[in-house]
Amino acid sequence: MSETVPGKLIHFRRDRLVEWTVYSVAFLVCATFVWIAGDLVRGGIAHLSWDFLVDSPRDAGRAGGIGSVLVSTVLILAVALMVALPLGWATAALLAEYVPADSSFGLAVRYSIQVLAGVPSIVFGLFGNAFFSIYLGMGFSILSGGLTLACMLLPILISTADAGLRAVPDAYRLSAAALGISRTATLLHLLLPAAAPALAAGLLLGVGRAIAETAALLFTSGYVDRMPDSLLDSGRTLAVHIFDLSMNVSGGDVPAHASALVLIIALLLINVVAMRLAAGWQRRKMVSE
Repeated sequence: MSETVPGKLIHFRRDRLVEWTVYSVAFLVCATFVWIAGDLVRGGIAHLSWDFLVDSPRDAGRAGGIGSVLVSTVLILAVALMVALPLGWATAALLAEYVPADSSFGLAVRYSIQVLAGVPSIVFGLFGNAFFSIYLGMGFSILSGGLTLACMLLPILISTADAGLRAVPDAYRLSAAALGISRTATLLHLLLPAAAPALAAGLLLGVGRAIAETAALLFTSGYVDRMPDSLLDSGRTLAVHIFDLSMNVSGGDVPAHASALVLIIALLLINVVAMRLAAGWQRRKMVSE
């Protein structure tokens, strides 16, 4: 039985309402980002210069730049990713390809990951301070902060990679098995490239959380703003520097805005590079097929 004209009109209006709701939400999200970025540009663009990027802070951050802060940020992020990426993606591969989804072990691990993802960052900071800084004797150091961030990144990396690998069609696995390809070779050369968008998304989420983390690093890496000589030196990240300028330093609003603008630009560049790498990985996979 064909649908009546009033029924079609109702469905049309409902579809238009949903469409405009989606557009409105997208506009609000974009407008919020533009508002925040505009406020940072207005408050900090005049303070940005090459000297600001390479000089170390002076006078509690009111003068000088963020050179040592950037170095500490990069080192802490590098330590976190070097530890979290292999552990996270290896765990996701184990869960997705070698552990049945309904097994007790798989369910326990996934539940633990979900709980770990909801733990507040301040709790990770207290754990990192107690275990890495005190028990292992690392003190307030870049290494202690990086390892603490690695613990925070693991739930994000594992859950996104696990979901991406499980989304790959079983035809990939069956075809590889029919050709006599080992499960390890199938994982490395077929499944991981197919799950590249999910891996890139997890990496972006992890980097975004790590580079903007403050609470956990206050208890582990510290907030010394001098240039670090080794991974066992204390170091101040960009997010901690912004927090300190905004909350503890009178007259630090302008350098805080400039530092926040640098942080936003860094996040945008990391997103662009990661998306381009993932797209290139996907194109090479399609060409090879």
